[in-house]
Amino acid sequence: MHQLLLLRHAKASLAEASQSDRDRPLNASGRRAAATLRRALRTLGLTPDLILVSTARRTLETLDALEPWDDTPLTEPMEDLYLASETRLLEVLRAVPETVRAVLLIGHNPGLHQLALTLTDPRASSAPLAERLGQGFPTAALAELTIAGPWPRLDAGQGRLDRFLTPNTAGGTE
Repeated sequence: MHQLLLLRHAKASLAEASQSDRDRPLNASGRRAAATLRRALRTLGLTPDLILVSTARRTLETLDALEPWDDTPLTEPMEDLYLASETRLLEVLRAVPETVRAVLLIGHNPGLHQLALTLTDPRASSAPLAERLGQGFPTAALAELTIAGPWPRLDAGQGRLDRFLTPNTAGGTE
């Protein structure tokens, strides 16, 4: 069994005229949401062995807000995670070494949301959680899935959705 944590970056500022989308920083609300998520991760004992993160400024700042970790995970910034499709995200996860137990992937919608929906087995997951996930994947939301098979064979319906935290629910760590 493996653990997959899918995290959408926290809320970013609107792009200024001379600024690219990739360079948008977190806004004040995003920094607060990331701090709330950091506390929830610690309370729940969710510590990844490997962090895969888009190189966009807002994803890197979200990662920074989650640090420090009790055990320092290997962190791999990846250019091709920026606005990656579900297909590309799945390819990246299939390349994770089998010795890695827990992966945190920090990325963007719509690919991240679609990946979470595709991996979630509705029969093995809590119906209310799966329904909430189906309604959207807001900024600073975290989906925790237990993956039944090996990373190289990761495919649709292989995940049990264990938690779906949003900035509004992470304080209560439901």
